[in-house]
Amino acid sequence: MISLILLAIAAYLLGSLSFAVVVSRLMGLPDPRTFGSRNPGATNMLRGGNRWAAAWVLLGDALKGWLAVWLTAAVAIPMGAAPQSLAAVALAVFIGHGYPVFFGFKGGKGVATALGVLLALAPPLGLCTLIVWVSVMAVTRISSLSALCASVAAPLLGLLFLQGGLLRLTVLGMAIILLAHHHSNIRKLLRGEETVFRKKTQ
Repeated sequence: MISLILLAIAAYLLGSLSFAVVVSRLMGLPDPRTFGSRNPGATNMLRGGNRWAAAWVLLGDALKGWLAVWLTAAVAIPMGAAPQSLAAVALAVFIGHGYPVFFGFKGGKGVATALGVLLALAPPLGLCTLIVWVSVMAVTRISSLSALCASVAAPLLGLLFLQGGLLRLTVLGMAIILLAHHHSNIRKLLRGEETVFRKKTQ
């Protein structure tokens, strides 16, 4: 039987791979922890002015969340891992992104990784949460507000799309952590000082 603890550790280590740092080094760009919000995530990479880098970071961070959960459901559990492993892995890969062992436990906020996790747990849940993010972003052009709204929506949507209380609690826990990670953004929003991504005009 595959140990739940070993699966969680492996998921945490996968989550600890910070694609913002890796992509920056591969593309010869400044470390995202040294400019803007100093957050190693796709949004801060976009602030640095490189859309391709931001896209690769978004894809990588989401993919690691999806991959950890998908492998657990498709491979580990059929091979004998406990069903509870799915919740443990989902939370572990997300925590790994926020507190990566490879980068001094200082990671990103976890929006993209959380999306990957949700898409693997239940594709409709991930897609509906993404729709919330995109809708708020289209109206406000504020990334943090979009993430906050999606974080609040995810546990509610989980009541519809997830079976079992443990997975629902896992999504709720991720949402609470995401909200905590955005504490500085919440203060800026209340003061009307949060960054607005303006559409470029010709």
